[in-house]
Amino acid sequence: MLENPAELRSRLEQEVYNYALLRLPPKLPRDFAAAWPLRALPRPDAISQRLRGTTFAREIRDLAARVRSGDIPLLGTSLQVGPEIHWRRDPLSGIETGTGYFRGIPYLDADRAGDHKVIWELNRHQHLVVLAQDWLLHQDQASLAELLLQLESWMEQNPFQRGINWASALEVAFRALSWIWIFQCAGEALPEPFRRRWLQMLYWHGCHLERNLSFYFSPNTHLLGEAVALHALGVLFAFPRSAEWARVGGRVVAAEIRNQVHADGSHFEHSSYYHVYALDMFVFHGLLSQPDAEYRQVVAKMADYLEALLGPARRLSFFGDDDGGRFFHPYGRHDEYGRASLATAHSWLQGKWPAAASDADILPQGAWWLETTNEIKKEPALAAAPESRLFADIGMAVLASPGVHVLFDGGPFGTGRGGHSHSDTLSFTVWKNGEPLLVDPGTYRYVGDTAAREAFRGSAAHNTVRVDELDQAIPAGPFGWREHPEVQLLEWSPSATSDRVVAECRYRGFRHRRRLILLKREALLLVFDEIDGPPGEHLVEQFWHPANSQALERLRLPASEKQEGWISPALHYRIPATVVRVSKRGSLPCRLSAAIRLD
Repeated sequence: MLENPAELRSRLEQEVYNYALLRLPPKLPRDFAAAWPLRALPRPDAISQRLRGTTFAREIRDLAARVRSGDIPLLGTSLQVGPEIHWRRDPLSGIETGTGYFRGIPYLDADRAGDHKVIWELNRHQHLVVLAQDWLLHQDQASLAELLLQLESWMEQNPFQRGINWASALEVAFRALSWIWIFQCAGEALPEPFRRRWLQMLYWHGCHLERNLSFYFSPNTHLLGEAVALHALGVLFAFPRSAEWARVGGRVVAAEIRNQVHADGSHFEHSSYYHVYALDMFVFHGLLSQPDAEYRQVVAKMADYLEALLGPARRLSFFGDDDGGRFFHPYGRHDEYGRASLATAHSWLQGKWPAAASDADILPQGAWWLETTNEIKKEPALAAAPESRLFADIGMAVLASPGVHVLFDGGPFGTGRGGHSHSDTLSFTVWKNGEPLLVDPGTYRYVGDTAAREAFRGSAAHNTVRVDELDQAIPAGPFGWREHPEVQLLEWSPSATSDRVVAECRYRGFRHRRRLILLKREALLLVFDEIDGPPGEHLVEQFWHPANSQALERLRLPASEKQEGWISPALHYRIPATVVRVSKRGSLPCRLSAAIRLD
């Protein structure tokens, strides 16, 4: 039930507008022509010259060959498609929805619509950007032919405002952004009248976005991504509504960088993966909007936080949800996506490169976005001394010594319903010499497998404590929690010889206090847990998720048992792993301790 009059009015206006678009789609003027190349983006010839002969150019060639063969990398797996793609069909379940008005498509019901995440990921058309990139870099006619074939097929199967691929404004935005890059890379080669039909459809994407921004449904990275795409369409194309799109999109992004980013530079969803998403979105928008100094300062703080998360290994620990996608070029190791984001942000801000930055960082993204990039150091740069830091707003503590990188989540769930948070408060990850020792197992599924969704985001799937088999909050659907825990950071004491952090999590009558001490000279991490609560007998469990058998040998625990578990390096993909469980049944308070050798 909608209690906010402004929300009710907004939603009613949306429905009236959408119905009008359905009945009478706006037509482009007969004399409309889109100028190529798009001036606000790097020139295609400059991109081609910059990338010619690089390892990345060869990767694009090989990736395009895979796409042409019907083998499309998607999320954490590979999607096999035949000569004719069914764009509205879930390839995993075989369920396909029709072309009814998009509001009537039950996309959240996996039994009726399949897994919408898989369907939408394919329909983002980021694999078609690869074909366009291959055309630009190698003039491969086969890639251009396949690109035209798939776009024709998509437009035929997805009439404007009809079907599942219009049901999410964010997915419309992602597809529009992909089409922008397709136009920039291959626009001159697109034949008439295909080009005009396709640009008409792109115009409709903008018309849809203008009135379906997620102010109330998902005022997070959904709203941000939609606004970034709307602004980009307005800036890059001379459509009849372009000036308004640029104004509205720019206004929303300017508001969201204040709403969505904490003062310490962290993103308010409290998901490390979504922080990368948001940083990419803000940087891309900044490239097209010439923002003020305050905007750039916020982006710089976001880059600073991401660099702290990546650590010396430059790989991301998955605190919170990992949705398997990426703002641009969703290929390669998912835990390394942050490298390109960081390099692009640093280059745009004209800041210092990360110590180990290389071609592998800048070429997948920054080389396509930036007219010029800071010259990459060909000689290995001296790594900065490890720095222990606290990001107080999100509650993330970085405990560091030479070769050691510990991330401790001492903060609350994300804003609102905490839709992309996990029950992982007081959990931590450990890296040694660039290799993981203790990990966060990831996400694996969003919808379609409720048991797996709850298991991967539950407390037992993290390096923390569970009491009476209860998570720290109550699941409220696949993207929400009720009764969030109260979390307080009690102490942060870094020094040259040791780092000490203490935090407390209170939920459902229980109190869990955890103390981490990193003894730097002794190369030892000590963990002390104290659990208190109501009288009676209670089951206290301490869970540990080692990255491998070698990491398991570093744990020093009281009596424990090994269990079968999973690690999900990317959405829809998981591999078997060992979980270590320490349990104690009895009255409270209960105290547990552990040690991790880091020598």
